[in-house]
Amino acid sequence: MTTSAWLLFLTISLVTALSPGPGILLAVSNAVAWGPRKTMWSSSGNVLGVFAVSAAAMAGLGTLLHTSAWLFAVLKTVGAVYLVYLGWRQWTSKTSMFDTPLSDGTPAGTSPGKSNAALFRQGLLVALTNPKSILFFTALFPQFLHPEAPMLPQFLALTSAFAACVLVSHFAYVLLAKHTHRWFGTPRRTRLFNRLCGGAFGLLGLSLLRLKSPA
Repeated sequence: MTTSAWLLFLTISLVTALSPGPGILLAVSNAVAWGPRKTMWSSSGNVLGVFAVSAAAMAGLGTLLHTSAWLFAVLKTVGAVYLVYLGWRQWTSKTSMFDTPLSDGTPAGTSPGKSNAALFRQGLLVALTNPKSILFFTALFPQFLHPEAPMLPQFLALTSAFAACVLVSHFAYVLLAKHTHRWFGTPRRTRLFNRLCGGAFGLLGLSLLRLKSPA
């Protein structure tokens, strides 16, 4: 691609990545609950999901979603149910997530039971169950692909650039959460944060159910 095309792609990718969505919300809630270091596991899972979704779009799943109404309905329902489940977990959480952080970045008073693997799977599932991502890649990538050139190098370059933008956006939101979480130091504000995040997850899930099939 030309330099101007690369700049355009990176601008679109960064604006898209910075737009609040399930991945961003998950990163913020995990950063406050478990600390910035452990949040990188869920963000890494989210990036792997981005690669998988991008590969699916390149393989033609995006086109299939455009033509198969039932497949689109199944995928969006699974995604919506998972987001609503995350919202319910967050809404009903009684964990005091805003205690003073420990030296390793994990807040005091939080349960150590949330493993890195569980956080990684959480980020991966959020990315994989979002049909908007597949439709986005299907719509965006063809504008920057050259049919006469090998597809694999182009896929790796475009997806890696988008994944880097995702990591940058997560890092920015995690830093924001790290520097503002002390404001939520009272039980009342902790409960407010849990319910705001839980409600946001639920609304995102319901918004997926309202998503119209392009078929």
